Amino acid sequence: MKNTVFTGSGVAMVTPMNSDGSVNYNTLGQIIEYQIENGTDAIFTCVTTGESAVLDHKEHCDVISYTVEKVNGRVPVVAGTGSNDTRYAVELTKSAKELGVDAVLSVTPYYNKASQNGLIKHFFTIADSTDLPIILYNVPSRTGCNIQLSTYKELSKHKNIVATKEASDNVGLAAQILAECGDDLAVYSGCDDLTVPLMSLGGKGVISVFANVMPKEMHEITTLMLEGKTAQAAKLHLKYLKLMNTLFCDVNPIPVKEAMNMIGFDCGECRLPLCSMTDDKKALLKSVLAECGMIK
Repeated sequence: MKNTVFTGSGVAMVTPMNSDGSVNYNTLGQIIEYQIENGTDAIFTCVTTGESAVLDHKEHCDVISYTVEKVNGRVPVVAGTGSNDTRYAVELTKSAKELGVDAVLSVTPYYNKASQNGLIKHFFTIADSTDLPIILYNVPSRTGCNIQLSTYKELSKHKNIVATKEASDNVGLAAQILAECGDDLAVYSGCDDLTVPLMSLGGKGVISVFANVMPKEMHEITTLMLEGKTAQAAKLHLKYLKLMNTLFCDVNPIPVKEAMNMIGFDCGECRLPLCSMTDDKKALLKSVLAECGMIK
């Protein structure tokens, strides 16, 4: 059995920006403390929600370095090091290793895509270049590339490929992965609204956008599931489902970053090409946050 990077709630953390577009490290530190104080089980930095696509190499490494130092071993830190260029994914993974992360998250190649055989070669090349645990990231709605079950089975044979973040919105595929790969591949929900269903099948937890705003609540939901208290977890899950869904009323991470601003964190705006939400969407988000008691 492979080592599990974490169980429970991992936050796909936003990257706060100053008005000039630079990274706001003061707010980043505040968010990290907020997460740890409220029970988050792992911190994912420089991932989709952290605007990894618009961070240059130095920024990427600087954010990872700051996060590792600030967390100081209190919870696992996982860095996004995926790329559609296999060579660069290897380079970024090696950099993350040097900076002290506990594991990396590696997304499927995007734009140029890949065949299933190409995916195997891509991920094996990355896995052969490091001794870090690798969490795969399957999000076909963004990448146009889906990891098929037979490919998962092959990838799970590599000792360094230990888990997947399944964000295909396909609980059936997640169930098949759990059935066919067993202890060779842990499965995390990549969709907040599917956390309880996926964990009821044996998933280890969630890599969450919602946890940016309400880390304590997502930690509680996953803890209840790990304790077998499904009915209680489901009740909480349904209580916050509207907010989970509203955080995707625009392209992620636009709504969650706006939500963080609304609850008191100076996160700024997303970098272009992502832009601010429309006024009607802001009003919707504000009303749902108020329903959840996060703002007045």
